Amino acid sequence: MDFLHPTTWEEALAAKAERPDALPIQGGTDVMVELNFDLRRPSALLDLGPVRELARWETLPDGTVRVGAGVSYARLITELGDRLPGLAQAARTVGSPQIRTRGTAGGNLGAASPAGDAHPPLLAADAVYEVESAARGVRLIPATEFYLGVKRNALEPDELIRAFRTAPAAGPQYFSKIGTRNAMVIAVCSFAVALFPAERRVGTGLGSAAPTPRRAYAAEEFLAAEADWDADLDDAVAERFGELVRTAASPIDDVRGTAEYRRHALGVLARRALTWAWHDHRRGARECA
Repeated sequence: MDFLHPTTWEEALAAKAERPDALPIQGGTDVMVELNFDLRRPSALLDLGPVRELARWETLPDGTVRVGAGVSYARLITELGDRLPGLAQAARTVGSPQIRTRGTAGGNLGAASPAGDAHPPLLAADAVYEVESAARGVRLIPATEFYLGVKRNALEPDELIRAFRTAPAAGPQYFSKIGTRNAMVIAVCSFAVALFPAERRVGTGLGSAAPTPRRAYAAEEFLAAEADWDADLDDAVAERFGELVRTAASPIDDVRGTAEYRRHALGVLARRALTWAWHDHRRGARECA
């Protein structure tokens, strides 16, 4: 196995162009597990750790937050928790403090696991993923178009993930997940919700509930049409929202849980997360009145 060690983004792109078979590695919290258990044996590893460009984030002129693929979960929590609260909540559930210090959302995107914790909040927030190749330059892929199958993403063989982009939270955001224990656990299922009060709409994200992370479009459309954004959340509306999230899932039975349990749990998570977010929305409206 070859080990490629670029120190700049340009060198990384050139290495990936020359060796499209090389597997990128950043924090290594997913890749090293697969290597140690002999689940994957790439011909080369492309170490992106020294590439400083990936460890930066910035606010673009249009207000969008652009976060480099090498920004760790720990930094998402401490530096971006006020701007991206749903993603920060998800980051807090990732592994141990050591893993959160090493692991990155960019690595989560590259792995494209249906159970990845970063995917649901990024889907709910309408994120866009910035990828690049030496030959064709930068390409922006909406989160909804990025996931193609179980651990399959829309990257071309010579492309690398450079960053993700998303607007700062326009309203309350929440992330919830269920695991087989309270910490350091892969999600049995997860759910994220983002409210956009000015637009009278909601974004959703489901994890570990289908071959790919996905949104619950019917639930989003229902809430936009039926909810009274100037009043407290009606229990029947919340209940129906949870049912529609449940039906959006197509989970499997595995060692962590059955498909039916996942569907039931998603309905509960969706109803609770929406209730929490709506409570924050209404409290904010009252404080501004």
